[in-house]
Amino acid sequence: MNIFKYYRLTRKWACKTYNILDADLELLFYLDCEGRFTRKDFMDGVYTFSWDKARWDRLRQDGWIDTWRHRNRTTIKYSVYKTSYRCKQLINRIYKIMLGKEKIPTSFRRNKIMEGKSYMDKVLTKSIKDVNKDTI
Repeated sequence: MNIFKYYRLTRKWACKTYNILDADLELLFYLDCEGRFTRKDFMDGVYTFSWDKARWDRLRQDGWIDTWRHRNRTTIKYSVYKTSYRCKQLINRIYKIMLGKEKIPTSFRRNKIMEGKSYMDKVLTKSIKDVNKDTI
């Protein structure tokens, strides 16, 4: 199926466009598969990633994780969380790109990489054009 043929490029595009770290994006994949999760589930998922003490707060503050149910300290002992609508849209878009159903945007307005500010951006720009040609 060649699903992972352009995974690295797609991941780099998503991280640059949505201003998120690689490890955070992959953790969001894990949490999205969990559905609803607790803080303990989050901590279990973090074990395979590099240590980042601020990751939980950053993902919640940036709107990637929403609270599904708040705790009330009497009958509900812990809060339950879920990935946000924004996160689900990003993950679905990545899946579509990897399956060839959607192309990586090449306009300057929708893709920060296309601005070509760094050498790596220029290399990724060429790769994005090659990917879009390949999925035709």
